[in-house]
Amino acid sequence: MQIDIQSIHFDADKKLLQFIRQKIEKLQTFNHAIQSADIFLRIGPASDAANKLVELKLHLPGHVLFASQQSKSFEEATDLCAESVRRQLEKLKS
Repeated sequence: MQIDIQSIHFDADKKLLQFIRQKIEKLQTFNHAIQSADIFLRIGPASDAANKLVELKLHLPGHVLFASQQSKSFEEATDLCAESVRRQLEKLKS
């Protein structure tokens, strides 16, 4: 699976990128047909405590699954996005 991570207007550190890759790769256990994943990381206004936004787009044959979550940290937002997409994969399977 091809994973493309884009951090908008900032440089994400290697630990964060590795964490995101591991989370996304685990989604393949729910559906082996996942072709690629696009992840966008954004930082919102500093006045908001939960200003980290993660958008996840998974490409499967004939389907595109999407999740967007905002949280205090990119790791937490990534967890929430991965869980949301996992549920979508389960629905798609049944």
